[in-house]
Amino acid sequence: MLRRRLTAALAGLPALLAGGCSPAAVLNTLAPDRLVADGVPYAPGKRHRLDAYAPRDASGAPVVVFLYGGNWDSGARQMYRFVGGALASHGVVTIIPDYRLYPAARYPAFLQDCAAAVAWARSNAGHFGGDPARMFLLGHSAGAYNAAMLALDPQWLAAAGTEPASHLAGVIGLSGPYDFLPLTDPELIAIFGGANRPETQPVSYVDGRNPPMLLATGDADTTVRPRNSVRLSERICASGGVAFLRLYPGIGHVETIGAFASPLRFLAPTLRDTLAFMGLPIW
Repeated sequence: MLRRRLTAALAGLPALLAGGCSPAAVLNTLAPDRLVADGVPYAPGKRHRLDAYAPRDASGAPVVVFLYGGNWDSGARQMYRFVGGALASHGVVTIIPDYRLYPAARYPAFLQDCAAAVAWARSNAGHFGGDPARMFLLGHSAGAYNAAMLALDPQWLAAAGTEPASHLAGVIGLSGPYDFLPLTDPELIAIFGGANRPETQPVSYVDGRNPPMLLATGDADTTVRPRNSVRLSERICASGGVAFLRLYPGIGHVETIGAFASPLRFLAPTLRDTLAFMGLPIW
């Protein structure tokens, strides 16, 4: 799906596509080269590797841990160098981990992995000029679910031996599923261990003490319905927490993350909104 949607958006770049590059590879080719660490282990295991991106001469920079999507059964950190490059070029130290996927792993293994990556980032971001006291989680699709669960359910970060979510500066969820029961897809039922388990849902853990959250989605998203972001935002605000909802007219599922790439920023203002939420200057 990512390839199909981005191929359409990249129709104006025929030379690279004709040369056999995937759409994600095209975006990565055009991204600023701010990769400073590649394939660093954050825990034992083949999938427990991460990449780091940093601004030049960074000192005290905000830190983002970006969790990519892929239905919990696909994805790789190398596909998202355009995200790391975009954020680093705007002054953000960015960590992008891989995590275990189905069928090798099921809930809650991917949450445990993401929590371990956050713990690593807290301990090591300073080596790249980042300030762990200014740490944000950013996720797209399944990765937005992972980020929301780490922010709302305290058990995952606690089990990873790192500071609780109250120490996060904020969470940005793009096109995320947060309230999607009952499950009907056989693979999702297998991933989450049943069709109707409320303990797997981010909305089940809202108590008003979550870090500030930016929930952004396209109103034309048919993969993860916008009502997920609407319901989580409403639940957080009703409980006394802080959540900002952005609905982008006419925007679908992949565009919210694809728009981080410079050739696709016309699609949606997700990068601008992310930087503004973090308190950073925008162009």
